[in-house]
Amino acid sequence: MTYATDRLHEEIAYVAYHFHWSMDEILDLEHHDRRRYTGEIASLVTRAGAEG
Repeated sequence: MTYATDRLHEEIAYVAYHFHWSMDEILDLEHHDRRRYTGEIASLVTRAGAEG
């Protein structure tokens, strides 16, 4: 099964926007690691929105 291209681009954009990592750095991550980073970023963003 291949990972949806649109979803991959969303993950790349999300991590790049928040962590300022390059596309190559993000693509070098294993799929589960990249998904974990997107989840952690979402938690940080949600927490920051609730606090501020």
